Amino acid sequence: MPKIVILDEFAPEDIAMMQALYSRSAESVEIHVEKVRKTGSGKFMASYYVGYNHASIGDCGTTTIFTEGVSMFVAKAIQDWALYSGQETSSRYIDMAKQGMVDPVGTKASKKIQDDWMDFYVKNQDRMRVHLKAKYPRKEGEEEKVYDKAINARIFDTFRSFLPGGAKTQLSWHTNLRQAHDHLALMKYYPLDEVKEVTAQIRTALKEKYSSSFNHKEYPGQEEYRKWSMEDFTFYREKKYKGDFAASTNIKWKELKKKYGKAISKRPTKTNLPTFLAEYGNVTFDFLLDFGSFRDVQRHRNGICRMPLLTTKYGFNQWYLDELSPELRKEAIALIDKQKKAIEKLSASGVSDENLQYYVAMGFNVTCHVSYGLPATLYTMELRSGSLVHPTLRKVAHKMHHAITKMFPGITLHSDLTESEWDVRRGKQDIVEKK
Repeated sequence: MPKIVILDEFAPEDIAMMQALYSRSAESVEIHVEKVRKTGSGKFMASYYVGYNHASIGDCGTTTIFTEGVSMFVAKAIQDWALYSGQETSSRYIDMAKQGMVDPVGTKASKKIQDDWMDFYVKNQDRMRVHLKAKYPRKEGEEEKVYDKAINARIFDTFRSFLPGGAKTQLSWHTNLRQAHDHLALMKYYPLDEVKEVTAQIRTALKEKYSSSFNHKEYPGQEEYRKWSMEDFTFYREKKYKGDFAASTNIKWKELKKKYGKAISKRPTKTNLPTFLAEYGNVTFDFLLDFGSFRDVQRHRNGICRMPLLTTKYGFNQWYLDELSPELRKEAIALIDKQKKAIEKLSASGVSDENLQYYVAMGFNVTCHVSYGLPATLYTMELRSGSLVHPTLRKVAHKMHHAITKMFPGITLHSDLTESEWDVRRGKQDIVEKK
């Protein structure tokens, strides 16, 4: 009879040691528990995980890091990791007015840019509420509380576009000890001082809590390479495609369909293709999308998603302006024009492109580059085609759908291609306490 033992009450390093002992002993984990209690895990982790570089041992112990009061760029830096797990404050549901700003330039001019964005965000929410209630009146049978939540969500869906990149957020990062070390070893060379400072704080906190797992020796050659690669390649800036969307693939569809056509054609809705099909190649998408919605694209980590540089170069996403009343839209366009000039002045004063991001609103488009295997391609496209997905991202998902049907004729897809409309169900997308 198999034995099942679930252990959640031990510290990460203890859990890692108990798992590692399986590789050298056929005894039950219940015996290993006693060894950990008697000897402790510290020396074991220092000797085997760090000292002898048995990296898989570090995979066996997990921890959760909560980071608060940081800009959107710290959050994106932490999340720019294929094995990231965690959550972040949602600008689609939370009023960001009281979160504060990170202002790396620290001048009157830089502060004014951020303040002007936030003034528009704060002062016009009530006007937007009146506009939305007139445009989408509550229907018979719709619960008032749910309707009001849906209206508020729509306000934030629209007004998050006026939040500057320097707006503060908070996030969690649930990770194993090995991945924490590996990611932070790169992040300490991130081309933003704020990210470097937060990285140093996280590393210090982890060393204090798990001293045996975070005392790796550093090698000059490795450090120089990491520094160079992070400085040169962190932010993606290329736009070699025409228009606002492009797609390509190296998958040989006829060959794949001939061998696994049945598995592909019989896939039910909300079901993933077998993961091994990813070995047949990738699908690559390049597109313009506002930075606010890019943050949702980045959440799909089963592939490559480059971190774009936030600039004013590709314009302010039109959807946000179309949502406003005519009077408010006119004011928004005037604000955007004024802010672009102010940002240009900051640039002329010597502020780097990387630091200028803190003053650019999240409604501006960025050039995005993603690449997935076929299973992840279909998962990402179908999930983001859903009716409750932000309309700017949903529009891109629909373009992905049409590109996929051309690249892979006859492929079975389960996309939601309905028009993006007002949906009171947005008011039910909440985390509430059961009473």
